Formats: sequence, C-alpha cells, structure tokens
Amino acid sequence: MRKFLLLCSVSLLLSRLALAQVDELAESVDVLSEDVLKDTTFWASEFSAGLNFNQAGFSDNWKAGGINSVAFGAIIAGRSLYRKDRFTWDNEMELLYGIVKNEGERTRKSNDRIFLDSKAGYRLSSNWATFFSLNFISQFSDGVEFNPDGTTTLISGFMSPGFLTSSLGFEYRPNDEFSLRMGPFSPRLTFVTDPNIIEGEPSNYGVPAGQTVRTEWLAFQLFAIWDKDIAENFNIKSRYMMFANYETLAWDRIDHRLDLTLTAKITNLINVTLTSINLYDFDQDPGIQFSQALALGILYKIDNKK
Repeated sequence: MRKFLLLCSVSLLLSRLALAQVDELAESVDVLSEDVLKDTTFWASEFSAGLNFNQAGFSDNWKAGGINSVAFGAIIAGRSLYRKDRFTWDNEMELLYGIVKNEGERTRKSNDRIFLDSKAGYRLSSNWATFFSLNFISQFSDGVEFNPDGTTTLISGFMSPGFLTSSLGFEYRPNDEFSLRMGPFSPRLTFVTDPNIIEGEPSNYGVPAGQTVRTEWLAFQLFAIWDKDIAENFNIKSRYMMFANYETLAWDRIDHRLDLTLTAKITNLINVTLTSINLYDFDQDPGIQFSQALALGILYKIDNKK
C-alpha cells in the first residue's frame, strides 16, 4: 500500500512538472509569435496599376472635322518602406507607357518612363538623416522623330539614354509628405548603348562618340519629393531632381527635372490622372523639354498601411 501511494505521488509530481514545461513552451511560442507579428509592422507598402483607353470616331461626312483615333496607356507604381529604430530603407518604382494611333498615321508614343529609386538612411534626429541612394531613369521603347517626307529618325531608346545616379549625403524629412535629399557626392553614369542614336541625336546625350558610357564622378544632386492628399479624393505628387557636375559647373550646365502627377479619384476604381515631365539638360537640348498626358481610366491600388 505504501509503495502504491509513493508511486502515485511520484506520478503526480512528474505530471505537474510536465505541465509546467508545456506552459513555459506555450508562453515562449506566444512571445515569439508576437515578435514576428511586430516585425511585420516595420514594413509599409503600396502598389497601384492602371489602364486607360481613349477612342474617337467620325463618319466620312462629319462636317465639324476630326480624325479617328485610338489611345491606350498604362501605369504601374509601387513603394516599399522599412522603418526600424534609426534605420530606414525606401524603395520606389514608377513605370508608364502609352501609345496613340491616328487614322492615316503610324502609331506613336504618348508616354514612356522608367523610374526606380532605392535609399538607405540612418536618422540623426527627428528631421535629419544620412543616406545613400541609387536611382535609375530610362524608357521602354525607341523614340523617333517624324520627318515631313514620312520617314522617321531614331533619337532615343531603352538605355539610350539611361541614367544611373548614386548619391551620399543628408536628408531633411519634417513629415511623411515631404523629403529633401542633398548629396554632395553623387556620381552619375549616362548610358547610350545603341550606336545608331548619334546619327539622329548628334549630342549623343553627352556620351562621347564611339563610347557607350559617360561617367561624372564629382557631382551634386538635389532630390525633393512632395506627396500629399490635397483632399479626400485628390492627390498631388511632385518629384524634383537637380544635378550639377563640379567639373563643368555653370548656371546653364545644371540639369533640372520636375515630374508631376495629379490624381483625382472618381470612384474606387475610376480615376483621372494628369502626368507631366519638365526637363532641362544642356547635353540633350539647350531648351526646356516638356511632356503632358491626361487620362481617364481604371486604377487599382492596394496597401498595408495601418
């Protein structure tokens, strides 16, 4: 009888120890799960994709005049932002492409843009940080100039030109809507990979004849972004870039580029979008270049913002 009671006591004790171990293991798993859940909050991302289509048609006896036309455009944009303690990592992508076909004419581009940007930063204070960034700008397809005799002249293409700029410096960010980067050390590579470009564009975008890359090691870059919801259904986003080569520093040799996008939301899927690019680059043209596109279409957007 004593042996039986002793055996029961030992079994009960072992059972309590086992249950205690299980409880401790469960608590550890819960803590680990909470840590993993918290880690996902360091990321904020958003993605949007849009399509727009425009068409105009007229009968042969339409007296008011006009021309049959079809236009198509697409936009894909995304952002992925990481924040943990003092470290930040921002990534942005913007892809645009559009074509228009008028009756009796060849298909032409109405929009063409590739923009990629990645920036790693370390916060020094609530508004200031050091950063290192890489950004890339180019286009998807060939750009041509339409001549009066009906022929075309090739003047640009993918990676012709292409711009890859790195930058090291300081960033001022007073809020989530505005940021200003100042990079006193910002080397830039200009690519023209198609040797036929120089025939239609004698400047060859600053790349020496017979070469495919021009390197500007000593340069300064200013990069500013303003992204704000003016109203509940209206957003304005502007991006300004200035690039100055120390070796050829002069007022008319400083490059300027301003990208502007206005988006008005009509419904959850229907949006009106105005995009504009304003560019001054002496190596391309002594004048100011300008492009603008207005579109009504479908825009689908998702994000994980809290």
